Amino acid sequence: MAVFTSNIFALRKKMILEGLAKAGAGSPETAKTLAEAGLKNPDLFKEYTQKLVLLGILRRTSDGKYYLPGK
Repeated sequence: MAVFTSNIFALRKKMILEGLAKAGAGSPETAKTLAEAGLKNPDLFKEYTQKLVLLGILRRTSDGKYYLPGK
């Protein structure tokens, strides 16, 4: 089960990072919601999205948008 979970996390991470990069979300000013970044089912696996924020891979704005730090 742990392998299945880590595979889902890796796929979700890839989808989020690619979507935000394509949407140009590289700063708080250009941050996008996951729906704006083109993710289908943007609320799916919210815990994985939160984990990416906690790990510093993503940043979240006060209005719930996301961006890639250092981009």
